[in-house]
Amino acid sequence: MGQTITVTVTTGARPEVRVLSTNRSFTGMKNERYPSADVAARGERPPDVLARRLFELGARSVTIYSNTVTVEADVQAWPLLEPKAVAAVEHLFNYYGDSAGWSPEALAAYGIESKPSPVQ
Repeated sequence: MGQTITVTVTTGARPEVRVLSTNRSFTGMKNERYPSADVAARGERPPDVLARRLFELGARSVTIYSNTVTVEADVQAWPLLEPKAVAAVEHLFNYYGDSAGWSPEALAAYGIESKPSPVQ
């Protein structure tokens, strides 16, 4: 369930920055800035979850605006970080499988308890 997101990566104006352009909007017209993992930990919306995952991978800061995710990390980290960051974005909305972003197991890793839908 959930469709994989298409991601295109470009290097930013500085070598420690990568810009991940996607085919999905995460924030609408609101710019979300995450200078630290603590800021990302305050919410449970998709951009908050994505920012937390990117910090876990080694990001120093994350900015999400609409369909663009800007990530800053150590220059030396990018060869290993880039494919992991792309995978984190690609699978954010997948629900089932090992790469699922919103499965109960994935959410539990962030301290979010998923509850079953009420039976009608």
